[in-house]
Amino acid sequence: MPNKIPFQVIESRQMDHLRVFHDVARALTSTLELEEILLAIMTKMAGFFGPERWSLLMVDEETGELYYEIAVGEDAESLKGLRVKMGDSVAGWVAQTGNPLVVPDVSLDPHWSAFARRHPELQIHSMACVPVRSANKTLGVIQLLNSKLDLLSEYSISFLRILCDYAAIAIQNANSMKLIHLLSITDDCTGLYNARHLYSLMDECVLHSHAAGGQEFSLLFMDLDRFKGVNDTHGHLVGSKLLAEVGKMLKKRIKPGSSAFRYGGDEFVVLMPGVGKDEAVEITKILYSGLRETVFLENDGIGLRLTGSFGLATFPEDGGSVHAMLQAADRMMYAVKNAGRDKVSVAGTGFMLGNG
Repeated sequence: MPNKIPFQVIESRQMDHLRVFHDVARALTSTLELEEILLAIMTKMAGFFGPERWSLLMVDEETGELYYEIAVGEDAESLKGLRVKMGDSVAGWVAQTGNPLVVPDVSLDPHWSAFARRHPELQIHSMACVPVRSANKTLGVIQLLNSKLDLLSEYSISFLRILCDYAAIAIQNANSMKLIHLLSITDDCTGLYNARHLYSLMDECVLHSHAAGGQEFSLLFMDLDRFKGVNDTHGHLVGSKLLAEVGKMLKKRIKPGSSAFRYGGDEFVVLMPGVGKDEAVEITKILYSGLRETVFLENDGIGLRLTGSFGLATFPEDGGSVHAMLQAADRMMYAVKNAGRDKVSVAGTGFMLGNG
C-alpha cells in the first residue's frame, strides 16, 4: 500500500508532461509564426514550473549578442531592447558555453548566495538557465527564476531541455521559412529585391497612403547607359559583377526605410515610402552623383565609370495606382534616354537635371 502513492505521483507528473508535449507539438504544427509558437512553448513551460519571472533570449546572428524575445514577470518591460553580450551574466555564459545552469536553492551554494547578497534587487532564490541549441549551435537561452523548487529534479530538468529542443525546432523552421521567402524575393545576381517584391511593396504603399489620408511615396527608375557595350567588350561574367557593384552602391546611398530593386536587365528601381517630390529629387541627385563618381570593377583591374538615365515619379500626383506610377517613372527614364542619357527627369515638373 505505501508504494502506491509515489507511483501515483510519478504517473501524475508524467501525465502532466505528456499533456505539455501534446500542446507544444500541436502548436508546432498549427502555425509557422515563430512568436506564436515560442509564446505557446514558454507559457506551457511557465505553467509547469511556476517561475516568478521567466524569459527567452535569442541570439542576434549579426552582432552575436542576446536580446529578450519574450519576458514575463516583474520588470519585464524594462528588459525590452536590453542586450546581453556573449559570456556576460548567467544567460551570456550559458549561451557561450552551451551548458545549462540549474541552481535549485541559491542559499545552499556559496557562490550564488554571495551573488544574491550583492544583488538583492534581483530577489533570486532559484534559477534554471538552459540553452536552446540546434546542430551544435546556440540559438537562444531560456531562463526561469524562482521556480517551484520541488520540480527542479534531474527528471524535470530533462523535461525542460526537451522543451528547449521544441523551441529550437520552431526557431529553425522559422529561419528556414525566412530564407525561402528571402530567396523568392531576391535577385541572385545583385542581392537586391526583385520586381515581384517591388509590386508587393508598392501595393502596400498605396494601401497605406489611402489609410493615412494620401501619404506620398516616390519611385525612381534607373537604366545604366550603354551597358550592352560592357557585355560586348568584357563578357557577361564581368557584366554580372558590374550589376552587383551597382546594386551595392544603391544600397549604400538610399535613405533608411527605402528599398532598391533590380527590375530587369540593367534597370534598377528605388522605392521611397513616405518621401515627397522635393526630398526624392535630393535623394536622386545623391544616387546620380554616386553612380557617376564610383569607379567600378577596380578589383578586377578594369576600372569602369558609368552614367545612368533616371526617371522619378511621386504618388499620388504623378499616378494614382501601382501601374500608373510604374508608367510615370518609366516614361521619365525614357525621356532622358531620348534626350541623350545621363540625366534625371522628374514627372510633373517639365525639367531635367544632370550633366549630360
